[in-house]
Amino acid sequence: MERKRVGIVVFDEVEVLDFCGPFEVFSATRLDEAQRRNEPSPFDVKLISETGEPITTSGGMRVVPDESFRGCPKLDILCIPGGWGTRRERNNTLLMEWLKIRAAEAELLTSVCTGAILLGSAGLLEGRRATTHWKSLDWMRELFPQTTVLDDQHVVEDGTLMTSAGISAGIDLALKVVARYHGEEVARATARHMEYPFPETNMRRVALP
Repeated sequence: MERKRVGIVVFDEVEVLDFCGPFEVFSATRLDEAQRRNEPSPFDVKLISETGEPITTSGGMRVVPDESFRGCPKLDILCIPGGWGTRRERNNTLLMEWLKIRAAEAELLTSVCTGAILLGSAGLLEGRRATTHWKSLDWMRELFPQTTVLDDQHVVEDGTLMTSAGISAGIDLALKVVARYHGEEVARATARHMEYPFPETNMRRVALP
């Protein structure tokens, strides 16, 4: 099996479910449910931080990443979660440069919640369609006027770019990634294993004020 390497970036004050949701989906995926205990996921998921040292999430969870920016291998899929820490990280020059390089190498670039703000700050949303957490939609429009910000979709797909609404929407985004690579049947089986309702529509689930 050719496993796709997924890199999920983590940083201090990252939102827990933003990265844990996609991590669970990718690690729980199986091409043959009957062989769930005997075969690995077709996705090899790694957590990546700037230094490789432990980070502290927005809820206080301590997380030990697998790789640092410097030691990170080539990635097929890059996932950028959000959280309060994005306000600081969008001014992190090292992260911005790393994102530009890695995004150009990856087959698929994804973000969850305000992770899209980091992509935009790295210049990766210009001329693209994208979305983010409902509370940050106006902020995103102000920051990136060359980006078409959609407020009615749960997950926005624009070619090799996929962005999602807030927090739990990362699960739906990851299921769409699974379907893109391995078909809807595998994605539905993954959702069923997780006892998570497979998204039948792509409408944003939270009513905007």
